[in-house]
Amino acid sequence: MAIAKAERLMNLALCLLSTRRPLTKRELRESIEAYIEAAGPGRGPGMAARPGDLAGDEAFNRMFERDKDDLRELGLVIETVESLDGDTGYLARRDSNRLPPITLDAEEAAALGVAAKVWQHARLAGAASGALQKLRAAGMPVTGDESYGEHSAIEPRIPAREAAFEPLMLACRDRRPVIFDYRKASAARPGQRHVEPWQLECWRGQWYLAGWDRDRQAERVFRLSRITGRVRNRGTGFTHPVPDRVEVRETVERWAGEIADRTALIRLRVGAGYPLRAKALGIREAVEPGWDELEIPYGHGLDAWLVEFGPDVVVLEPAELRADVIDRLRAVAKGE
Repeated sequence: MAIAKAERLMNLALCLLSTRRPLTKRELRESIEAYIEAAGPGRGPGMAARPGDLAGDEAFNRMFERDKDDLRELGLVIETVESLDGDTGYLARRDSNRLPPITLDAEEAAALGVAAKVWQHARLAGAASGALQKLRAAGMPVTGDESYGEHSAIEPRIPAREAAFEPLMLACRDRRPVIFDYRKASAARPGQRHVEPWQLECWRGQWYLAGWDRDRQAERVFRLSRITGRVRNRGTGFTHPVPDRVEVRETVERWAGEIADRTALIRLRVGAGYPLRAKALGIREAVEPGWDELEIPYGHGLDAWLVEFGPDVVVLEPAELRADVIDRLRAVAKGE
């Protein structure tokens, strides 16, 4: 935020908090220096607006409405009061803008301190640092690593390298639909998605977005590393209710075969597919030279994962998994 705007917002907030009665736009315009300057040259405190100064009035009205909305977005409760003579006044009552006392025990303070350290290498670092400073000012025991006790050696890090992370994080926070190009594992080219974003979650070093896919009219999970190009806003308002619990990790686990009720037999080229080898229940040398046979857990989404290994994997059984993988490979070959 620019310094001039921050100062103007601070002055407006102080005026609204310090008044005992609602202040009209005219009174606020004549009390705040930035608004006086916006009215035009030669104006000073206490000077009324010139009759017919429509340009100055319009500029002030736009500025004031933006500032009022910004303060409300920051959490300031501003009341609008209609007087007997028809004028509209504004004030921010102190009792409505006073937070209750914050009480944290040592373990809760330690947890907040550790959580804040997660974001030291992301754009949330400033917000996390500011939150800790406010807690310290309120007397909370988050003065440094020494307050973490047995957790002092913990140095959590969650990478947020994807360019889509920040715009999607803000879209989730503001409940704002987005558009982005997404490349599926089984597709040769990315396709456009219209999504109402619900939640971001990191699992095994990868960020995932859960939301409502407007085109498919269904809940979907997207891996951020497969989003190509820029994330763009798509109006305001959701068309589908946000569920009370969004199961991002459970969905990804099902896709990756983490939740499996069967096993599959595949042939894997020697020296390839280390993630598959790590999950294998059994590995033996295949009859054909240069290949191994692996028994792996089989759950929903395994076909999409196997396609990513291309010609290094051949599905032997079950037949339904082999057919699903072949269908996906054909779709890629056709450019679908």
